[in-house]
Amino acid sequence: MKIAVAGASGRAGSEITKELSHRGHAVTAIARNPENIAALPNVTPTRGDVLDRAGLAKLWAGHDVAVSSVHFLASDAQKLIGAAKDAKVGRYLVVGGAGSLEVAPGVKLVTTPNFPAQYKAEAEAGSAFLDLLRQEKELNWTFISPSALFVEGDRTGKFRLGTDQLLADANGKSWITFADYAIALADEIERPAHVKQRFTVGY
Repeated sequence: MKIAVAGASGRAGSEITKELSHRGHAVTAIARNPENIAALPNVTPTRGDVLDRAGLAKLWAGHDVAVSSVHFLASDAQKLIGAAKDAKVGRYLVVGGAGSLEVAPGVKLVTTPNFPAQYKAEAEAGSAFLDLLRQEKELNWTFISPSALFVEGDRTGKFRLGTDQLLADANGKSWITFADYAIALADEIERPAHVKQRFTVGY
């Protein structure tokens, strides 16, 4: 498939780009500084600005799938969604956040007392992005939330999927590596199971 990844030089974006390359997809890897994108088979580093709706739509046009892997506070949800629609991509996947996941019925992680203050604005922006997607009628979107801790680490291929509830392991730790998250995202591209839905991945 032809897949465009915005934010391809970031920690999640670079792992997603690597995973898609490994699987033989043709990847347009978009970043403000494309020289920071690793040289990989089937990957074309491309300069782009996620705040430029028209420019991004032009870069995404002709792709089967577009992926957004950018910080919510460093982008504009309406411009990203608009670019995906303007480009007429078959699917639009968003690297989401954990803050909008529920820790109890109707209780989002971002609203809990111990949620780190420094991540709150980013988490709230991610939650607002998800709300906008849920109002979309025409776009085939998927919002993929990592677990609470999104970290460097091994590619194990052993993880669980959930829907709107925060996942945690047997010790109560909620985490996922960028590499394993990338597997879950690539699996969703190849075998769509959550179109117009949010899902989460964790151990």
